[in-house]
Amino acid sequence: MPAGERAVTPKRSPNPVLLLSLGHACVDVYQGAVAALVPFFVSERAYTYAAASGVVLAASLLSSVVQPLFGALTDKWSLPWLLPVSTLIGGAGVACAGLGSNYTLTLLAVAVSGIGVAAYHPEAARVARQASRGSHTAMSWFSLGGNLGFATAPLMVAAVVATGGLGASPLLVVPALAGAALCAAALRGVRAVEEAAAGSARTAPVETKDDWPSFLRLTGAIICRSIVFTGLSTFIALYVRERTGGGEVFGTVALFVLYLGGAVGTVAGGKLAARHGRMPVVRWSYALTVLAVAGVVLVPGPLVYFFVALASAGLYVPFSLHITLGQDYLPRRMGTAGGVTLGLTVSVGGLASPLIGAVADVSSLRTALMPLIALPALGWLLLRTLREPGSGTAGLPGS
Repeated sequence: MPAGERAVTPKRSPNPVLLLSLGHACVDVYQGAVAALVPFFVSERAYTYAAASGVVLAASLLSSVVQPLFGALTDKWSLPWLLPVSTLIGGAGVACAGLGSNYTLTLLAVAVSGIGVAAYHPEAARVARQASRGSHTAMSWFSLGGNLGFATAPLMVAAVVATGGLGASPLLVVPALAGAALCAAALRGVRAVEEAAAGSARTAPVETKDDWPSFLRLTGAIICRSIVFTGLSTFIALYVRERTGGGEVFGTVALFVLYLGGAVGTVAGGKLAARHGRMPVVRWSYALTVLAVAGVVLVPGPLVYFFVALASAGLYVPFSLHITLGQDYLPRRMGTAGGVTLGLTVSVGGLASPLIGAVADVSSLRTALMPLIALPALGWLLLRTLREPGSGTAGLPGS
């Protein structure tokens, strides 16, 4: 090296999985925000339980319908620009949901947000799998971002709407602006990972046959999980207020516990799967959820918070494992697999919310929530004999 010159240390780029995880948090704020707005629609606009759950349905319905379409599109073409654009659309819809008092316009706003969320997830799951190089633990960190977005949604909504009313909802667009910037930065990092991988030795080829029967059984189990989670996230704030006799803060804390427990469960799921295998971890999680949801519905008083946290862990431990299992069952259609496991089945849970709300209107919330105890048991039965996909271990790191 010539005298007087200093060695230049190359600047290290941020980890693309970390950036994708943070961007995922910004997007899934808007899935959690719709449910978090429900108590304020009930108190400020005097919505019935059925009308309030219809808002959740509007966000879920279009998302459920269009999500497979976006998955199929990403199987044919790489559409990375969808990540920042869909993030902005998801945020804009929720930001407009509190404006005016027209119920139809509110439904339209949250439906637009649902389309944005639907467009994001299939491509994001595909990009995250590329960036993670097949690591279950890395995928759990990507999923964790979404769970943290869910967890912070009720706090963000409470901070904005409880102080400024529903008319302050345009402030809720801020995470979308941050998320779009994070997604753009992550995509630059993913391109660098792809270029490095292209110049290195390739792993041994793996079997690429799609296993549709196993994927459909996995999908059925995830739908059961989705209905339980969406039912709890929509009504747990109102239910805990009833059970404890507290105010809005008591309900908001319960919703926060439901979402935050999922953050711990998601990371634990990736680590447990690396040690014990995905299918045993998934099956035990569904079994635990049966007992936890029973405690939420049946146990009175402050102890309900413990069971909310336990249910959250049981529902979220298999969350990232669903994604990688689905992608390994459909290795030729990873966009479709990601769209279904990460998006469609999550959205489908919202379709059951109006039914739960209608039952609660004519009886009680406790009665309406009772069927949620049986659904994880049905999911466990679907998973009981499901095997680890053969392509899920060959050539892929476990952590």
